[in-house]
Amino acid sequence: MGLIKTGLASVTFRNKSIDEIISLCKKAGIGFIEWGADVHIKTADDARKAKRLCDEAGISIPSYGSYYKVGCGDEVQWLSLCENARIMGARSIRVWLGEKNSEDTSEKEYATLIEDLKKICEKAAEYELLVCPECHDYTFNNDTSAFLKISRDLNMPNFKTYFQSRYFRMDYDLDRIEKTFDHIENIHISYSDLKKEQADKEKNEDYIDILLNRFKDKNYSGIVFIEFTEKAEEESLLRDVERLRKIL
Repeated sequence: MGLIKTGLASVTFRNKSIDEIISLCKKAGIGFIEWGADVHIKTADDARKAKRLCDEAGISIPSYGSYYKVGCGDEVQWLSLCENARIMGARSIRVWLGEKNSEDTSEKEYATLIEDLKKICEKAAEYELLVCPECHDYTFNNDTSAFLKISRDLNMPNFKTYFQSRYFRMDYDLDRIEKTFDHIENIHISYSDLKKEQADKEKNEDYIDILLNRFKDKNYSGIVFIEFTEKAEEESLLRDVERLRKIL
């Protein structure tokens, strides 16, 4: 049986400092933080501070949420992100796979994605880093078949993916787990998003539990990052962690 671990995406608390987030994780018993580049880790000094404080707290930094948009071709930005990831000891960098849904991406735009992906994966490999696109709408990674296509066409061993649900297409989510399981590096979940996405639909409060149990059945041993809690409050984080632990 794989051991699934619980982590926190720092973007959950954009209004809190590095020190405050680490303190929250210690209180909640969270051993992994995915630091975001949009607020918390913008510079090498930020990365060094996060690494030092996490080491002191016994917290690991497995991934770096970069928000790099594949296709932009910004080599200077990507080099800086790789440097920050190395300073923190991260294993992977999370990216956005373009800015359009796969079905709206032209052949020319797809060629640009592939060209940039190849370059950033090659550079990341020099740092022994994985490149992992977020599983999200308004990116090319909005669909299972689209991800499998670009993964096949790119054919780079350090290109993986996140798993993330929108919480209203159970058959799709379970199918995606089956078809992309060997490519999934980390998972994002949010009980807050679950509540919002199902607000006007038939509610299924066990939705996340069902998905995570499928991962357990398949002996997944990665990290489930909590990304966003209700009103970004400490109490909601503690409540979500407790709920996750009952599943995991």
